[in-house]
Amino acid sequence: MKILMVCLGNICRSPLAEGIMQHKITASGLDWQVDSAGTGAWHVGEQPDSRSIATARQHGIDITRQRARQLKPHDLDRFDLVLAMDSQNYRDILGLATTKAQEDKVLLIMNFVAPDRNQAVPDPYWNDNGFEQVFEMLEAACGMVVEKFKVGV
Repeated sequence: MKILMVCLGNICRSPLAEGIMQHKITASGLDWQVDSAGTGAWHVGEQPDSRSIATARQHGIDITRQRARQLKPHDLDRFDLVLAMDSQNYRDILGLATTKAQEDKVLLIMNFVAPDRNQAVPDPYWNDNGFEQVFEMLEAACGMVVEKFKVGV
């Protein structure tokens, strides 16, 4: 299983999602891969936001090795699941899809917790106090992804 987490700039939400998912993959002994990307190119090459790093660290997760990158059309072929943080990210990802198979891989991450509610993971960039809430939402969602797709572990 190859999973791609996607948000706007790839410095707040998707790095946290990648770190949380990697932590759960390792803890579950799964042979999965996870990466993250942003729909925009503003932060390419940068580390995650310092507040994301601090929040992850408080939960025993190190995301300092991650570097922001922009989502590319070939990502829709490389990954089995492409998980969007909000509806705008979802629409932007679908805008790169050229086949139904690619479209079918794109899902809103919070729909694993609250199916069909299309709940967004709020962008905490403008809210210093929002990072813990985002972490908790993503931890729940990543746990549900693992439960849904792990087989025979």
